[in-house]
Amino acid sequence: MLPMSLTPAQQRRLEKLATDAGRTPHAMLRFVLRDGFDFCEWEVREGTAAERDANRRGYIPHQEVKRQVKAVLAGPCPEGPCGGLSGHHAPLKPT
Repeated sequence: MLPMSLTPAQQRRLEKLATDAGRTPHAMLRFVLRDGFDFCEWEVREGTAAERDANRRGYIPHQEVKRQVKAVLAGPCPEGPCGGLSGHHAPLKPT
């Protein structure tokens, strides 16, 4: 493998990305090399935003999601036999 080095700006960017992702710079470097800085930064921002949103709105336990999906798929549809896939059913809500 060829030796490589990061510029000081890239090193700072990697360290900030690693901090934001809760990883070490060494662990984060693997993803940056594979996907690039821009994608990794976007992914961490989106993941952080999703986590904040879930903490604010609440999570739906896996078993509850399964129960609600089964009820939608098994229940009668007022629009006809769509199997619950036509998009007019109410979204899942935390209990």
